[in-house]
Amino acid sequence: MSGFVQRVMALTKRPGQTFGFFLRAEQGEAGHLVRCLDMGGAAELAGMRDGDRILRVNGTFVDDLPHQRVVELVKERGVSVTFSVIDAASYERAKTEGVDLSVTHPRPPAVAAGGVLAALGPAGTPRLCYLVKASAGYGFSLRSVLGELGVFLTQVSSGGVAERAGARTNDRLLEVNGASVEQATHEQVVERIRVADDALMFLLVDEDTYRYYQTNQMKVGAGLATVKHLPHQPRIVYLTKGPEGYGFLLREDPKTKAHLIKDVDVGSPARRGGLVDGDRLVAVDGAALESQSHEAAVEHIRRAGGACCLLVVDPDTDRMYKMAGVSPMLYWEETKGSASPPSYSDAIHLPAPPRPAPLKPKLCKMQKTSAGYGFHINGIRGVCGQHIEEVVQGGAADRAGLQDGDVVVEVNSVNVESSAHEEVVALVHRSGASLELLVASQRVYDRLRARGAPITPTLLGPGPRVQTQATVEEGFTVNHLPSKCANMIINRIEP
Repeated sequence: MSGFVQRVMALTKRPGQTFGFFLRAEQGEAGHLVRCLDMGGAAELAGMRDGDRILRVNGTFVDDLPHQRVVELVKERGVSVTFSVIDAASYERAKTEGVDLSVTHPRPPAVAAGGVLAALGPAGTPRLCYLVKASAGYGFSLRSVLGELGVFLTQVSSGGVAERAGARTNDRLLEVNGASVEQATHEQVVERIRVADDALMFLLVDEDTYRYYQTNQMKVGAGLATVKHLPHQPRIVYLTKGPEGYGFLLREDPKTKAHLIKDVDVGSPARRGGLVDGDRLVAVDGAALESQSHEAAVEHIRRAGGACCLLVVDPDTDRMYKMAGVSPMLYWEETKGSASPPSYSDAIHLPAPPRPAPLKPKLCKMQKTSAGYGFHINGIRGVCGQHIEEVVQGGAADRAGLQDGDVVVEVNSVNVESSAHEEVVALVHRSGASLELLVASQRVYDRLRARGAPITPTLLGPGPRVQTQATVEEGFTVNHLPSKCANMIINRIEP
């Protein structure tokens, strides 16, 4: 059934650009087709291929929806969309065999088991199980039938190593440490287990599911297994770029060619997101990097713009997945291909069960204190677009709701989106002892701009607006400080 594996990829574009492919419905062809991929575009880099069929858009199964509705779903999500796709040959074969593609790992709705039609629930999924030998052993025995191929687990001890790893009595053993044992004799399997170290990786499947695969001449491979039983898992890390970037370096291991995370800066988005020195980068925004060059991996991150989603593994997890002979992308597909996965852009800000944050700016009113307003305005000389940075904890700006990275939209009711840095500084300078800023997070700003929506206080609705009161002090000065970036001005608002 390996031909029915769905690929999940999160694509992000800049406002005014495309995802780099056409979504088409063609006469004589079933499904929603990927066509006319732009070479080097977001879709092509993520692994889309001509003729692929779109099965899900942000977790919504779309194969049975009208084509125009699918187009609308893509447009509604703005600059970031998560797609589940399947290649053309697998799609046509699945349709011919009546396979239900609305599930992540397609399989038939029912199989004959002992003359009774039994639905295939979670027990119908092959399992990768990692067993670490205890003083009492692994907690299972092996059995086989004389004259027949196949070795099965039996006498799985309750609470033992095997049961805790996800094994069950009567499971068929298909692989040991990534090597197939389907054609091996009982003695050969026992010997393979005996010579292994004190850890084993099993691929197991219940007998009903195995029979279905055999009847339909499909091979059960580790690439179809669930990895939920494995004790170590890859990590999905959502990063939003700060003023100094993401705060890590990507190095290529000269021997293995792996893409390794190095030099994670303290306090950086990378550190806050959970990246650790030595992590291996597996994918960027759903695009697998394991067979790509270091330059291509760097390009994937660069093209992500101000935010990206990384799949990484620590050394222990990396060794475990290599022991199973599978890519950590299997975890990505299982996690991101669930019935209701979070959209990519929502997950950046809400990694918990997703509920999209409202697309609203913030109106922040503040009175200057003896310590000033307590924030910087960052901008590039002669270039429009200003950001809030270095908000002082507990200061007037912090209490007013300003956050690092907020985009400045209005200063004292004057729109400054098209204003140069010097003009914005002058407006703040003239505000005196009180200041009102309309700001939006980078995510909200990009999403509203992608929709063509003007950003004004009317978007706030009737709810309460953030405001602080503080002691009025004397005026302030604007200090121009050096920066690592050419022509970058960092202005601190001070008393």
